[in-house]
Amino acid sequence: MTRSLLTGNGAAAWGARLALSDYVPAFPITPQTEIIEKISRWTERGEMDARMVTMESEHSMITAAASAAASGIRVFSATSSQGLLYGMEMLYTVSGWRAPFVLVNVSRGLASPITLEPDHNDIMAARDCGFLQIHCATCQEVLDSTLMAYRLAEDQSIRLPVIVNMDGFYLSFTREPVEIPQAEKAADFVGEYDPQNIRFRASSPVSQAVAVLGGAPYSYFRYESHIAAQNGIAVYDQLRVEFAETFGRDYPAIESYCCEDADIVIVMLGSFATKAQVAVDQLRKTGVKVGLLRPRLLRPFPAALFRELLSGKSGVAVVDQNISMGLGGVLHTELAGALYGQADAPRQLLSFIGGLGGRDITLEEFFEIVSVTQNAVAQQKTPPPRLLYTEQEMREMRKLQAAASVERNELNNSGAETNG
Repeated sequence: MTRSLLTGNGAAAWGARLALSDYVPAFPITPQTEIIEKISRWTERGEMDARMVTMESEHSMITAAASAAASGIRVFSATSSQGLLYGMEMLYTVSGWRAPFVLVNVSRGLASPITLEPDHNDIMAARDCGFLQIHCATCQEVLDSTLMAYRLAEDQSIRLPVIVNMDGFYLSFTREPVEIPQAEKAADFVGEYDPQNIRFRASSPVSQAVAVLGGAPYSYFRYESHIAAQNGIAVYDQLRVEFAETFGRDYPAIESYCCEDADIVIVMLGSFATKAQVAVDQLRKTGVKVGLLRPRLLRPFPAALFRELLSGKSGVAVVDQNISMGLGGVLHTELAGALYGQADAPRQLLSFIGGLGGRDITLEEFFEIVSVTQNAVAQQKTPPPRLLYTEQEMREMRKLQAAASVERNELNNSGAETNG
C-alpha cells in the first residue's frame, strides 16, 4: 500500500484501475474531465489494461456502458451535472436491464443560471432511476467506495448499476493524502466479474431484448428492481466489514459522529459535512451536546438505521445542498417520511438549505443552525424551511439588481430616442 496526494478525480480513476475495469466509455464535462484524462494516459501507456472510447454524448456513453456490462465485462464511466441529466433517459433504461457497472458523478449545480460550482441537484434528480448511490466526503472515500461499488453492483441479489458521488471542485480538485491499496489486494477484494446469465458471444447470439410490457407484468419487474435495491443495505453492511478487515478502513452506511449523548443532531451529505464536524467539535467545547450523521448510502435509503440513530433525540437539523422547487430539501423530506409515526422520533425536525451553487457554509452558520434547532425544541414549534443566506449577501444582490435595473432603463431610453 502506498500513500499519495490525489484529487477526488484522481482517486476515482485509481478506483477504476484497481477494480480491473475492462471498458471505459467516456465523454468530458467539467469538473469530471480529469478522471478520464488520467485513465486515457494509463491506457495509452499500457499501465491500465482497458479499452477507453470517447463517445459523442453522455446519452450514448451510458448506453455503451450498460451494453458492455450486459456482454459480460466490467465497466467504469464518469459524468457530472448537465451530463448526468443528458443521459437521464438511459439511467432509467439500463437499470431496468439489470446491467451492473459503476458510474462516478462529480456533482455540479444545474442551469439556469449556469454555474461550475457544486450542489446536489444533479444527483438528487437521479435518485429514483434504479441506480444505487454512495456519497463521499473525502478523496480516500472516493477510491474505496469505487471498489466497494463493484461488489455491490455485481452481487447476485442486486445486479444493478451504482453511482459513486462526490462534490465538484471542493472534492474533485482537492488534493488529500490517499492510501492506494496494493493492486493484488484490491483485485482479490473486488474479485472477477461473474456475468452469470448476461453475456454475448458472436458464435452463439442470444437476444436480451426487453419486451414492451404493461399492467401487471410491468409492475412486477419494476418491483423486482426495487427489492434488489433494498437488498443493497444488507449487502453493503457485509461489504463494509470485509473491507475494514482487508484495508483497515470502515465505512458504515451512515457515519455517526458524537451522536451517542447528543440532544441535537445535524444530518447532511457530502464533503461539506466535514465542516459540520468541526462545528460539532467547537460546540462540544462549550458544553452543547450536538452530533452529526452523514449518510453514505442514499439509495437504498437506510431508513431503519436512521430511526435507530435518531431515537430519542430532541431536535434534528437537516442541511440540504439541493432544492426541490415548490417543496424544499430532498433529504429532509425523505428523513421526515422515515421518522413519521415513530413513537421515539425526534421532537423537532428542521430544514435548512445551503451550499447551492457552491456557496460556502461557514462555521458561524452551523452554530446558528444548532441555536435555531435548540429554540425550536424549547418552544415546541417547528420553523419553516430556511435558506442559509446572510444579510450582507442580500444587500449585495439588491445592489446588483438595482444596477441591472438602471442599465435596462438606460437601454430602453436610448432605444426610444433612436426610434424618435
